[in-house]
Amino acid sequence: MTVFDLLIQYIKDGRIKLDKSKYADVPAAYHDPCNYGRKAQKMFGYGYFEEPRWILSQCTDNWTDLYPSTMNQLCCGGGGGALTTGYNDERILYGGRKIDQIKATGAQMIVVPCHSCHGQLNSIKAAYKMENLEIKYLWEMVADCMIL
Repeated sequence: MTVFDLLIQYIKDGRIKLDKSKYADVPAAYHDPCNYGRKAQKMFGYGYFEEPRWILSQCTDNWTDLYPSTMNQLCCGGGGGALTTGYNDERILYGGRKIDQIKATGAQMIVVPCHSCHGQLNSIKAAYKMENLEIKYLWEMVADCMIL
């Protein structure tokens, strides 16, 4: 069972109740990480594309996909260990393609389910004058929207 499966089960069962108004005024975009999507599809025959989008849709209606998305999504530039290799100039340069995707949507927040993507985007946003871009874990967004 993945975190996606668990969150979907808890939301559908009513164990987690969410308030969409928390992020109603924050335009968001969703980033498909390599490991949960493309790599999982190629290695195991199933990529997690619809599940995180369904979860995100329970938290806000104010979100969009990056283009291209799903199997054609671009890597953030931090995957495969690049975040810790020391090739920072290359990593920042490659991550610029992801920043261009985000800028094209007008999003103020990018939602990711991957630790490497989260770290990469936080580490490069200043280089692209996107200091105010909020990088949010998908499950963090769920936690923020929970009705307690």
